[in-house]
Amino acid sequence: MFGFDIFVIVLVGLVILTIALGVRTVPQGYAYTVERFGRYSRSLGPGLGLIVPYVESIGHKVNMMEQVLDVPSQEAITKDNAGVKIDAVAFFQVLDAPRASYEVSDLSQALLTLTMTNIRTVVGSMDLDQLLSHRDEINEKLLRVMDAAASPWGVKVTRIEIKDILPPADLADAMARQMKAEREKRASILEAEGERQAQILRAEGEKQAQILAAEGRKEAAFRDAEGRERLAEAEAKATSLVSEAIAQGDLAAANFLVAEKYVDALKSLAAAPNQKVVVVPIEAAGVVGTLAGLGEITKTVFGEGGSGTAVARQLQASRRGSVPPSGGPGTAAPV
Repeated sequence: MFGFDIFVIVLVGLVILTIALGVRTVPQGYAYTVERFGRYSRSLGPGLGLIVPYVESIGHKVNMMEQVLDVPSQEAITKDNAGVKIDAVAFFQVLDAPRASYEVSDLSQALLTLTMTNIRTVVGSMDLDQLLSHRDEINEKLLRVMDAAASPWGVKVTRIEIKDILPPADLADAMARQMKAEREKRASILEAEGERQAQILRAEGEKQAQILAAEGRKEAAFRDAEGRERLAEAEAKATSLVSEAIAQGDLAAANFLVAEKYVDALKSLAAAPNQKVVVVPIEAAGVVGTLAGLGEITKTVFGEGGSGTAVARQLQASRRGSVPPSGGPGTAAPV
């Protein structure tokens, strides 16, 4: 019995060990390759998987999730012989676990070496200015080349990004000076354009002002001419009325005309700019006496007449620009 018990215990332990060796749990995002006597047989997906103990074994545990490959900084020469340092990062995903396990020895190292080589190739085909300003084009070229090269390994390269491009220090200083000169050039051009536009606007404003001033002078001259014409018409009408009144022996019209001319002469004499003191040799009563004397002379020449008041009123109205109706002397405005 003692030997049989030992056998049973050993047999039970062997069964438990066999079951443990035949059950495999695959985590999510991974795939296990199964090898039978060292040869690939099949792949186990996420979850519980079974293999034949002592005959099959797990070959590779392949990460099926998207992974990041950090490409270290490296030197590269551009098409115009400028040395630059480039940092990049690549994203890839294993789509076929068997090929990623058995078609390449070290997948990460292979992808890293392939990325660095292709970065040098792409950089060498571009000028420095194009390299600095066309990163999207560089990323696209690298992605296309890398995806085609990694496809036989069952790997999909999803993205490649250039993190940084560093030119030499002296070249960076020259580029900074060039950029500063270019910006100063643009500023000078914009300033000149602004000054030109301002001068054009000022010239347009002066032109418009001159046109408006000329139109104003034209309108003023027209108004002045019209005023002189009306004044001349009034003077002619007044002269005609006085001539008719004198011819008819109207003393009041003659007195009015003489008095008006006399007062205008005194006014002009007093308003002369070269006169500081005006000495009037006669008094106001003397002016009236002079007018009365002139009236007496007119009476002597023409005799007495009764129509002088009407003619004087018509003369006054003509001076104001309107002639009263001939119905009677009471219709005229007072002098």
